[in-house]
Amino acid sequence: MFKIPKEEFAARVDKLKALMKERGIQACLIYGDEYRKENLRYMSNYWPLFERGAVMITLTGEPFVIAAPEGEMFCREMSAWSDVRLLPEFACVTVPDKIEYPQAHYTSLTEIRRQIQENETLMRLGIVGIDAMPEPLMKVIADSFAGIEIADANDLLFKLRMTKTASEVACLQEAARIADAGYKLMIDRVKPGMTELELASLAYGECTKQGAENIPFCLLTSGKRVNTIIGRASGKVIEDGDMIMAAIAVQVEGYVATMNFPFVAGEMSKEQKEFIDILVEAEDAALSRIKAGANQSEVVRAVKAHFKEKNVTEYDLYPPLHGCGLAEAESPYPDENSEAIFAAGMTVNMDVSLFGHPHGSNRIEESLLVTEAGYESMSKLVRHLSKTWKESATISVC
Repeated sequence: MFKIPKEEFAARVDKLKALMKERGIQACLIYGDEYRKENLRYMSNYWPLFERGAVMITLTGEPFVIAAPEGEMFCREMSAWSDVRLLPEFACVTVPDKIEYPQAHYTSLTEIRRQIQENETLMRLGIVGIDAMPEPLMKVIADSFAGIEIADANDLLFKLRMTKTASEVACLQEAARIADAGYKLMIDRVKPGMTELELASLAYGECTKQGAENIPFCLLTSGKRVNTIIGRASGKVIEDGDMIMAAIAVQVEGYVATMNFPFVAGEMSKEQKEFIDILVEAEDAALSRIKAGANQSEVVRAVKAHFKEKNVTEYDLYPPLHGCGLAEAESPYPDENSEAIFAAGMTVNMDVSLFGHPHGSNRIEESLLVTEAGYESMSKLVRHLSKTWKESATISVC
C-alpha cells in the first residue's frame, strides 16, 4: 500500500511554520475543494467531495481541519489530523441553497479566531488558495478576522512542494505503472470501427482495476480531432489510418503521473512516421539536458531548436516541460528565458508536442524524477516505445 506517513505530514507542518515565522505570519489557512485539492491534501491528506475544506496551521499547537457536515466522517477517515471542525460556509459547493444539517455541530470563524488568539498574538493571517476560493467565502473570512492583516501565502506551499520525498516519488511511480497498464491496453486493442469512447474505456477500466485512486483525465482524440490539443473522447468512429492522441493521468494517494505516446489505428503512413520522428528526436534532445544543477531553460531551448531545424516551429504551442506531483501540472513551468535550476528530487513531466501540423498533432509525455546524474523515467512503457520506435519506426508494446 502506497501512503504518505503521518510523520511526513508533521514534517511538512514544521517546515511551513518556519516559513511562516520568516514572513511574520502567526496562522495560515490552507483552502481546498474537490477541484483544487493539492495544497489541502499536502498539509492534511483531506480531499473533499462536493464540499470545501481547509486546514489551519498556527505557530503553536496541532493543526486542525475544517470541513462540512456531509463529509465529516470521510474527512475523519482521510485526515492526518484528528481535530476536525465544521463550518456551514464549507457545505456543498454546487448549489446556492442553504442546506439544513440538523445534527451538525458547527463552529464559526469568529470562534476559531478567538481560540487562536488565546495562544497567539495574531497580527497576520496567511491564506493559501486565495486564487481558488469563492469571493463570498473570502468575505466571511475577512469579516471574521477584521483588524488582522490577511496575506496571500500561496508561494509558501509551492516552495515546499517543489522537491519530493521518497514516499511522494513512490506514489508517482505507482501512478505511472498504472497509467502504463491502461495505455498499453489501448495500443493493444485499438482497431478501426471502434469509437473513441470505447477505446478510452479500456484505459479507465484497466487503471481502476490496477489500483488508481482517481483518473483525472484520459484525453483521447483521433483523425482530424487530434488538432483540438486537449479533448475528451467522443462517439467518433475511429477509421483506418487515424492518428490517436491519448494522454492518461493517474492519481495515487493524491499524486498524478501522466503518459502519452502517439499511435495509429490500422496502417501508419510515411508522413505520420516522419511526424512521430520529430517528436521522438526532440524529446531525446531535451532529456539529455536534465540533471540536478542544470538550467531548466536549456530543455526548452533544445526542443525549440530541433523544431526550428525541422521547420515546424509554427506548430509548437507551449513549453515542453512542467512539474508534476499533487497536480498533473505544477511548478516549475519554465520557458526559454527561465533562470530556474533543476534540483535532485524534483519531479517533472516532459511534454513535447506539435499541434496543427498537416500530418497530425500529438505529444510525447512522461513523468520523470530529477537526479544528480540525470533523470529516471517513471514510465517504462514510454521508454520502451521510444526505444522500439528509434530501432524500427514501429509502435510495439510487447
